[in-house]
Amino acid sequence: MYQQLVRDGQQPQALIIACADSRVSPEHITQSGPGDLFVCRNAGNIVPPFSQQNGGVSSAIEYAVVALGVRDIVICGHSDCGAMKGLMNPEALGNMPNVAAWLRHSHAANRIVCEAYPEDMDPKERHRALALENVVVQLNNLRTHPSVAAALARGKLRLHGWFFEIESGQVLAYCGERGRFVPIDEAAGFPVAQASAARIATPEFAGPHAIAAE
Repeated sequence: MYQQLVRDGQQPQALIIACADSRVSPEHITQSGPGDLFVCRNAGNIVPPFSQQNGGVSSAIEYAVVALGVRDIVICGHSDCGAMKGLMNPEALGNMPNVAAWLRHSHAANRIVCEAYPEDMDPKERHRALALENVVVQLNNLRTHPSVAAALARGKLRLHGWFFEIESGQVLAYCGERGRFVPIDEAAGFPVAQASAARIATPEFAGPHAIAAE
C-alpha cells in the first residue's frame, strides 16, 4: 500500500482542520486510511482570516485546494475543548501569550455566546455553545481565503462544520440551511455548511453563461 502511495502520490478527497487535542483523531473519526485525508491541526481548530502575512493554516488551505484539488473542507471542533476553556477564562492564559494571541481568532464566537445566548447558562452549557459557535466562526473565516472563495464560486468545493462528542463518539454536522448542528445520519446524507454550487454575481455572466460545476 505504501509503495503505491509513493508511486501515485497523494490524492486526498478532503482537507480536515481539527483541534490538536490528543483525544481527537480525524482519521479515527472518519475511519480513513493513509492518503485519504489532508489534515491540519491546531489549538481550537482555528482558521485565521486571510491576510498577506503567511501562516501554516493558510498555506495548508491553499495547497489543499489549489495543488491537491480537494472537493471538501471540514472544520472539526469537539467537546471539552481546552482552547475554548481558555477563551472563557482569559486570566488562565496569563503565562501563555502565544495561545492568548492565537485565540483572538475565536473572539467572535465568544461574543456571540455572550450576547445571543441566555445569561444564566450553566458553565458547561456555555462552554459547549462556545465550541459549537467557534466552528461556525471558523467556517466564515475560511471563506475569506481567495483559493476557497474561487473554488466555491466555481462549484468545485463544499464546506463542512463538524463537532465531535468525545464522551459518546457522536458527530454533529452544521446544516447551513437550518443554521444549526444536527446529528449525522448516513441514511439521510451528510448535512453541509455550504454546498457545491457555481455562482456568479454579475448578471451579464449569470444564468446560461455561469460556470458549470462538475
